[in-house]
Amino acid sequence: MAENTKKWEEAARRYRTYIKLEKRLAENSVESYLRDLRQFAHFILRMWDLPPRKVEPQMIERYMAWLYDRGREKTSQARALSSIKSFYNFLMINDRIETSPAEFILTPKCGRQLPDILSTDEIDRIIAAIDTSTVKGIRDQAMLELLYSCGLRVSELTGIRIQDLVLGEGYIRVIGKGDKQRLVPVSTTARERIQRYLDKRAGSHSGEEILFLNNRGGKLTRVMVFTILKQAAERAGIDKRISPHTFRHSFATHLLEGGASIRQVQEMLGHESILTTEIYTHLDSSHLRRTVEEHLPI
Repeated sequence: MAENTKKWEEAARRYRTYIKLEKRLAENSVESYLRDLRQFAHFILRMWDLPPRKVEPQMIERYMAWLYDRGREKTSQARALSSIKSFYNFLMINDRIETSPAEFILTPKCGRQLPDILSTDEIDRIIAAIDTSTVKGIRDQAMLELLYSCGLRVSELTGIRIQDLVLGEGYIRVIGKGDKQRLVPVSTTARERIQRYLDKRAGSHSGEEILFLNNRGGKLTRVMVFTILKQAAERAGIDKRISPHTFRHSFATHLLEGGASIRQVQEMLGHESILTTEIYTHLDSSHLRRTVEEHLPI
């Protein structure tokens, strides 16, 4: 087993370099893929003691059945299979194998559980519930306004720098997944609230400096943004499952309901695939299908 274990470890090291440097995945995603791969490798070694290139489709099916028997959720099973397929695609690209044993393994079907969505009135109430008598409150209000009006991921929000603001021209530069940049229009209200925060905020306002700072002058964490939003929702009397992503889901849905094309929403959200955009909306399938068909190239 020791020899084959080394082969898995060596392949995993090369794969890590590939997904981190070439695929440019975020560190959390890299660790998630590798964690799934390690568990799969352990299963293969324990059951058959084989190196990666000797794995056969029925072995992967056996592994998926093992995950099912252990009570893993379908979403977790699907992610595990996605990691395995990604690993074997990497081996094919590097001529380690000719075909992927995972190619025709079916992904477990996951029921789509849509998160709660907020109306524009509820979002306005949440933002208005923030006490703006302090610099912290002014920051929080500007931050939540920007989060919704630009449909940002929370990591994008906390990473915005002073130099990313082009408020005079009405947009901001956003750095999304894989360090991909996009320009996003900013509402007049968001621009005004950001400017008010900058006027009140301590600091030199240098270009590289993060826009939204914590009390110690550092970068806000995801947990801090979640807490700020949750507390504002409670003060507004809104009893729904709310997270920063709720604002993003709501933003996308409101755009489509307002007549925006699916392509426009895709660009605003920074999605590579238009199929990903679909799951961020709460529109019924017939409405979405019409929206897609109307904007497909002829």
